[in-house]
Amino acid sequence: MVFPRKLLNDGEDVILDLVPHWSTLALPVAVLVVVLAVTIAGEAINRDLGLGLAVVLVAVIAWVALRVARRQTTNLVLTTDRLIHRAGILAKRGKEIPLERINDIAYHQSVFERLIGTGDLSIESAGARSRETFGDIPRPAVVQNEIYRQMEACASRRTDRAVVWRDPTVPEQLEKLDELRQRGIITPAEFDAKKQQLLDRL
Repeated sequence: MVFPRKLLNDGEDVILDLVPHWSTLALPVAVLVVVLAVTIAGEAINRDLGLGLAVVLVAVIAWVALRVARRQTTNLVLTTDRLIHRAGILAKRGKEIPLERINDIAYHQSVFERLIGTGDLSIESAGARSRETFGDIPRPAVVQNEIYRQMEACASRRTDRAVVWRDPTVPEQLEKLDELRQRGIITPAEFDAKKQQLLDRL
């Protein structure tokens, strides 16, 4: 499920919107295929046996549908401001970590997980529970790098906002005024008058 845009702050954009890796559905689908095959075989051998297996098949289909719905309603979202984890089909639970509070990002992959492109992502942040681990993340190394990029961009934006603009000093204003005179934008008389005004401030 796509992260709702109405939950974004002003000026905030979604960079990554991830659901758990497809491998989380491998076991349910494999079980479904086996039960389906056994049900078909049972129906061919004995109708009563096939009927009992059909009930099992319906239960397995419901289980697989629940697993699919759970996967589609679990999101790890990276925005320009924060990292958001949301999960739940009806009841929802979530966690948000502002990018400026993230201290460290690590990932872990077994050999098999590297082959299929999944792994665990571990986020260390400032707070009481300083480390959170998110499992079954697609391409965790790529996600790690993108989080670092967004952290740097976020820090840069904060620095830009923190810059205090000051009025130019009298010598700087005189220098600019002289440039305007030399370029012919103001006359020498205008230059002298403005220069005197600036000097009177000293």
